[in-house]
Formats: sequence, structure tokens, C-alpha cells
Amino acid sequence: MAILYHSPNSRSDAVAALVRLLKADIEIREVEIRRTDGTGRPDPVNPHPEKKVPYLVDGDEALRERGAIITYLTDKYPDAELGPLPGEPGRGAYLSWLYYYQGVMEPVIIMHMAGIEHPYMTSGLRDFGTMMNTLTDALKDRPFLMGERFSAADILCSSPFFWLSSLVPEDGPVPGWGARCAERMKP
Repeated sequence: MAILYHSPNSRSDAVAALVRLLKADIEIREVEIRRTDGTGRPDPVNPHPEKKVPYLVDGDEALRERGAIITYLTDKYPDAELGPLPGEPGRGAYLSWLYYYQGVMEPVIIMHMAGIEHPYMTSGLRDFGTMMNTLTDALKDRPFLMGERFSAADILCSSPFFWLSSLVPEDGPVPGWGARCAERMKP
């Protein structure tokens, strides 16, 4: 049986929600992690090389990084229809959103929360306003990132707005999108 190593109220929440939505035969095993506030500790039972989460072990496969795990799982469990498969319409947009989150959204949000501004970072990654404009533009005429279809890209890209509610703008399409995603992800 596959095992997802997870710590509640962490980056692995999005993957744990996906596993539940997939109705996948995957054990979710809770481990402790070092938190940004200094609490917690690296858990010796966590097989992640850096003792972080999420970490998925499926037979001989071991995956880290949310985008990789999400792609792997939505491809492995296609009946849930939470991500277009290779060759299906929308696959490119789906993968683009997963990698946009991993490569742009998360670093930009971390820099924003830490109060870090530098031309190298904003020209290479973007700034918080540009990132939010990208989301706003993508959602202005549709309920989800993939249009009418709720996908694992919505799970991942909406995830920081659940634990950093101060980032949610008061108006525009992002608050409604977040609410729709939260409703879909309820256990």
C-alpha cells in the first residue's frame, strides 16, 4: 500500500485532501516536522531526505514536491477526473498551473510574507502583485483554473490562501474561487 507522509497544517494538507478526493488506497501517515515558528522537530520515521512533507512512497517509487506528487496521483487515479491525462485537452494548462504554483506562487508568497524585495527576485520570479493579477485574470470569467472543471491545480494553487488568509483580497474572483475550492475539499 502507498503511504503519504503528512503533517497537519502544513504544505502536505493539499496532497492529503487530494488523496481523500481520489478515494485512493493510500495510507496517510502523520509525522512531525520543524515548523516556521521553531516548534516541532524532524521526525526520525519520516523517510523524506530532508524530513519534510509531503512525501509519497508507492512501492519502489518515492516522490517529493507537491507538483510531482499531484501529477503522479492524478495520472494514477484518472477516474476521479482531477487532472487531464497526457494527450487530453487541457493537459498543458493543468501542468502549467501545477508548476506555476511550485516555481512562482510559493516562492513569491514566502518572499512577500518575509518582507523580502529585490530586483533579482522580482524579475526572475515575479512580485506578489503580478502573481495575484495572474490568478485574478485566470479566474475572472470562470469558476476554476481549468474553467468549469475543478482540478488538483485548484487544490494546490488555493492552498496558501487557507493558511494565510491575510493574502486573500477583499474583492475580485479569488475569494469566491477559494470558497468553491474549500467546499470541494471538505472531508
